[in-house]
Amino acid sequence: MYTIITILALGLATSLPVAAQPIYRTTDAQGNVVFTDDPQSGGKAVELDPLTVVPSRSVEPLPSATSEPADGATRFGEPGQPFMPYDAFAIASPEPQSTLPTGAAGNLPVRLTIRPALRADHRVRLLVDGRVSQSALHTDTFLLSNLVRGEHRVQAELLDAAGAVRHRTSPLTLYVQRASVNLPSNPNNPAND
Repeated sequence: MYTIITILALGLATSLPVAAQPIYRTTDAQGNVVFTDDPQSGGKAVELDPLTVVPSRSVEPLPSATSEPADGATRFGEPGQPFMPYDAFAIASPEPQSTLPTGAAGNLPVRLTIRPALRADHRVRLLVDGRVSQSALHTDTFLLSNLVRGEHRVQAELLDAAGAVRHRTSPLTLYVQRASVNLPSNPNNPAND
């Protein structure tokens, strides 16, 4: 009986909240503020607000990667899963109405914003002026090269595992400057030599 009472008393003592030890604030030789629980440091006692404790909710463990889901369904993110929309699918750069200068020789990197990350079975392709310029790849960055002078419309398409277009960015208009020997005032024109 004495053992049971001792165990209950110890259990009760460990379950009761422990009185908070005081915290002291002091400043070191370099002027840095230091907080400590050592009263010998000569600091001033600081009153702290009580901590807010939010109980956690129970979470079911994720099934292992090798286990098959119930009812034959596939888990989110796995190839073969029905299409789930992306939160963001847009051209991040270049900016709309950008002008690509002559010195760029018509070469332009195109970067996309895709959130959440592109699934393993999805691909992206790039269109320039309504025609496929870059074949479908699993990437968010493309390089357009040797664009001719003038106005161009760039757009990206997101393709699912079957090759169907699931998302399309808004068309982005950009302008390309290129040197020409046909302009009389052009310094690159050999007739000006």
